[in-house]
Amino acid sequence: MAERIKNFAKRFDAQISLDWGLVARKGNKFFYLHQNLKSLVEKNRRYYYAGLPLGKVKHGKFFPSFPLLFMTVEKAKNRIVVDDKAAWLFICGRDIFKEGVMQVEGSREKGSYTLIFNKHGECLGFGRIRQNLDRVKKGVAVENVLDIGDFLRREKHQRLNAAQF
Repeated sequence: MAERIKNFAKRFDAQISLDWGLVARKGNKFFYLHQNLKSLVEKNRRYYYAGLPLGKVKHGKFFPSFPLLFMTVEKAKNRIVVDDKAAWLFICGRDIFKEGVMQVEGSREKGSYTLIFNKHGECLGFGRIRQNLDRVKKGVAVENVLDIGDFLRREKHQRLNAAQF
């Protein structure tokens, strides 16, 4: 359980420190519990949601929650700052083009994961570097993996599906 969370943080050249005794697993979901909540959860396994969500496992892959992503931000070394246009497009689910990259910290290598920030220092999500950032002149530089607009897009999709009934 802890290994999946630690491995997620390592993608950004970061280490995350949690009291692992307070991490609970319910089915495929992971939660970080308050000390007072831990004993209640251990007694009653019939809860749906408890504490701070850390992520879930789906088809054998770990999908982080936004709270876990934001915990990782403090320690992460792999970061990219983008301009306003690239930030907006990224939040809308689009990839980042080289032209929108303002600053790169940490890994620039193809396949590396990096956090995406706007010029105000706000984390917008994370992506995977598609081409070595020192060599690419134009085109897609970072593939969008997860952005803060994801929740709104899922909400819209669920409302559309509900409207069909």
